[in-house]
Amino acid sequence: MACPVGRKHVELWSGYTVLVLAVLTVALDPTHWASIVLGLLLGLLGAVLIVHGHRIQSPVLEFDEDEFRYTLGRYSVGVPLEDIGSYHVLPGRIRSLGLCDNTGRPMRFPSLRNLRTARSYLPLTGMTDPGRVEMFMAAAGIPPRNRSLTRD
Repeated sequence: MACPVGRKHVELWSGYTVLVLAVLTVALDPTHWASIVLGLLLGLLGAVLIVHGHRIQSPVLEFDEDEFRYTLGRYSVGVPLEDIGSYHVLPGRIRSLGLCDNTGRPMRFPSLRNLRTARSYLPLTGMTDPGRVEMFMAAAGIPPRNRSLTRD
């Protein structure tokens, strides 16, 4: 399952739109120096947005018979399926996937881009539908973590 990246789509569409605007600016008045300079600046801005948009990578979740894998660019985590007891999706602007071991404790993963020593969640994207993550984890055979407190 590949998580959609909204920022990537916005930057690509914006970049191509600004690039078209640059061409229109120069095409409307190609003899005036101001329209040529404005067209060049808009073209440069559009090209920068397009290049940056193509470089944004989205996280990918995969599983096979005995391993769960998370990949984001060069960062990759592989966990044996029998070591995963449950999961939960953390809500928010940037959703995250938390995995718990068989005793219910959060699993720790190596740092992403050496920002911290370890992390207890795997970042997804804000456009990731929690329902799709639930269907994916059900297909992998990993139950959701019950986060509600019940009173007897």
